[in-house]
Amino acid sequence: MSAAQKKSPIPRWLWVAAFVVVSVVVVLLEPDDSDESGAATAPGGGVSSSDAFRALEALPVRPAAAQAGYDRDLFGPSWTDNVTVALGRNGCDTRNDILKRDLVDISLEPATKDCTVRTGTLRDPYTGSEIFFRRGADTSSKVQIDHIVSLSGAWRTGAQDLDDQQRRNLANDPRNLLAVDGPTNMSKGDSDAAEWLPPNSGFHCQYVMRQIEIKTIYELWITPDERDAMASVLARC
Repeated sequence: MSAAQKKSPIPRWLWVAAFVVVSVVVVLLEPDDSDESGAATAPGGGVSSSDAFRALEALPVRPAAAQAGYDRDLFGPSWTDNVTVALGRNGCDTRNDILKRDLVDISLEPATKDCTVRTGTLRDPYTGSEIFFRRGADTSSKVQIDHIVSLSGAWRTGAQDLDDQQRRNLANDPRNLLAVDGPTNMSKGDSDAAEWLPPNSGFHCQYVMRQIEIKTIYELWITPDERDAMASVLARC
């Protein structure tokens, strides 16, 4: 009998065990943007500053493009559900999806298929304050949904080259959205990280990391000033 014939075959149970171990490792390393119900979780946490630095360094750096041609309608109807990102096509508009995700102690309007938030409490990441939300013509604006990377800012840094579906996704991607204090959101406008950071300095790291993530996902670029501002924040994380 040859030496090759004398070798014992690897037991089947050992192959199975190895496969299970590898599968578990893959699952543990796979990023998870959802909670147990499948809804997208709020931005922030889970990324180290060194990872964010590497992602920042990988982004293209160039001057902002002209604003000419920008129109909010190019990113689809406001809060459309017709998107292929998390929470898309679930029967609820994006604004209420984010309110349900970011507010606590919520109540829902009856007969809205559990979509429309009537009341809730926001622990605002931009100011650190607690805000009571009540839906209504005079009260809804107290809590607004911010595009972490603003749409006009995205337009000036590469979104002009995205197709219609990609722009709709960008405008409704839960990773690019946060429920925040309304007046603070208005003060931000379409500013980038070189021009505006949240008043709550404790949220600067998560804010900048999320901007870098969105820029990476949608293949946008950053301006030189934006890069320097982001690097300055990450150096303090």
